Amino acid sequence: MVRYWLARLANLRLAVIAHDLFMIWAGWLAARALSVSGSEGFDLPLRALFMPELLLILCIQGAVFWYTGLYRGLWRFASLPDLWNLAKGALAGTVLVALYLWLTDSDLQRHFPQLLLAYPLALVMFLGTPRILYRSWKDATRQERKAQQQLRTVILGAGHSGAVLLRELQRDPHYLLLGLLDDNPVLRDTRVHGSRVLGSLDELPKLSEEMGIQLAIIAMPGASNEQMQRVVRLCEDAGIDIKTLPRLQDFETMQAASTAAATAAEASGISALEKLKSVTLEDLLGRASIELDWQSLQQGITGQRVMITGAGGSIGSELALLVMRLRPHSLVLIDHSEFNLYQLQQQLQAHKVPDFPAERITWLLGDILDPVFLRQAFAHQQPQMVLHAAAYKHLPMLQFQLRAAMRNNILGTRRVADAAREHGASSMVLISTDKAVNAKNVMGATKRIAELYCYSQNNQEYTDKSSTKFIVVRFGNVLNSTGSVVPLFKQQISAGGPVTVTHPDISRYFMSLREAGLLILQAAVIGKGGEIFVLDMGEPVSIRYLAEQLIRLAGKQPETDIAIVYTGLRPGEKLNEELFHPHEQHVATRHDMIMQAMPRQPDATSLASLLDELEVLLQSDADEPSLQAMLECLLRCEQTRDPLLLD
Repeated sequence: MVRYWLARLANLRLAVIAHDLFMIWAGWLAARALSVSGSEGFDLPLRALFMPELLLILCIQGAVFWYTGLYRGLWRFASLPDLWNLAKGALAGTVLVALYLWLTDSDLQRHFPQLLLAYPLALVMFLGTPRILYRSWKDATRQERKAQQQLRTVILGAGHSGAVLLRELQRDPHYLLLGLLDDNPVLRDTRVHGSRVLGSLDELPKLSEEMGIQLAIIAMPGASNEQMQRVVRLCEDAGIDIKTLPRLQDFETMQAASTAAATAAEASGISALEKLKSVTLEDLLGRASIELDWQSLQQGITGQRVMITGAGGSIGSELALLVMRLRPHSLVLIDHSEFNLYQLQQQLQAHKVPDFPAERITWLLGDILDPVFLRQAFAHQQPQMVLHAAAYKHLPMLQFQLRAAMRNNILGTRRVADAAREHGASSMVLISTDKAVNAKNVMGATKRIAELYCYSQNNQEYTDKSSTKFIVVRFGNVLNSTGSVVPLFKQQISAGGPVTVTHPDISRYFMSLREAGLLILQAAVIGKGGEIFVLDMGEPVSIRYLAEQLIRLAGKQPETDIAIVYTGLRPGEKLNEELFHPHEQHVATRHDMIMQAMPRQPDATSLASLLDELEVLLQSDADEPSLQAMLECLLRCEQTRDPLLLD
């Protein structure tokens, strides 16, 4: 192989030398023609082929070029230094040729001034022009080949984020930047770091056909879900791949001590190409970055003893991660699942926080319905803030597991609330659900009774005996939470479909896990006791739309590649959820994304008496009708006129 390439290189250089000798001959002819044209008896076409001095000139000039290193370089890398070597060789050769002609008393001596000027110029032109043309051709071919390998890219958004990203793309050989798109008409045809703003976002499909766009990068970190959905729809219509910068709330804002610091961290974090990611469902359904009262969060959590029940679940694990970053005095994590607690342990170890050693975390494997376990946990740890996320939440399963649902969701909440009050916790926060509003299923009904119990703990009878604040935080579905519809859809899509949706018109409220965790903590620290806080969930999302977007994000087309099958509403399932009961007033709070429900005061005495009866009932062999009747009675403690329909 080595001998082959050496032989090939030798052949190439012989060809170059042959070319140069021919050009020396042609250059000398041209120089003689220019210098002696019009002379008597000079017949250029015939005599030029048989000039006696030509052989010696070829030898002299060829030797000079070899000595100056002209043949050590390659034509495809020809540059100004190569042309300078060529010019020096031509001048040196001209001097030697002139000396030869002078010594031989050639008849060309009388044409020396013209000849000595014309010969080097002709030689440089004849030898340099092919080299420059070959270099230009090779560069053009290489650029074309490189352009074919690069992704033809546009940036959507010509603001600060787009400008920062543009500078990064210009330095990356994998992208061929065609320009930017922005809806601001003032920016049209302007230039950002040399790249032109081509038009508005709506022109993307047309420009894609004209320019062969392959990739669109969304550089709008503050875009709303409506804006993201529109942009993704335009890219899908144009058949363009999509990437995006992280949304503002996806950055590690918990490292910041204020909103201003968080914003600065976000701005600095989006400048690197490694931050680019595929568009996710959170990008389409998320909202603008949450503005938090960092001072109140630090005052309420930093340095406090915090306990989280159900810590291994989706919400519990997110709360654990967020609380850890606020550096509490200690963090107690309770879960009845060994595997969930192990997974959380691995997750927190991967997100270590400076100045918060692992020794401050206590891992407790146990059941909140175990009175001995719960009493020991509270007595030993003495938590100041209790975040109660432990609950059964799978609606279709709980519809036929009434005993288990009532034990865990109702009695479990009562046990935790009572323990928090008895051991002097400052606050206890119940994580609730929109399914508790106008409940039509077992899961929602049990969570509503849990709400009522926590709410009732703030009446005068209890507040005279304890300073514990009881707070309820209610919200809708969380994207990608365990057992939710999104992981199910993803699994069905990866298996080739079909994707099963219960009803074409069914809709739900959704928020991201991070958003829910942050707002729960914000509600926990601004609450004074006796509140039912409801998180702003935005507009409800069609489950059919959710399924279609997940299919598209997987690179497939709904109904073409992956079928969507409607299976009918399941027992206890509502077509649309509600955040507030029709008889429930609501008011604003000091946080824009947290509202406060104003329910009627429940009958605390009747509720406590019925819960005592429930304790006895659940320890007996009570049948389902008896348990359902008790559930109805418990719900009437708030004097709701609407009957509970446990289908």
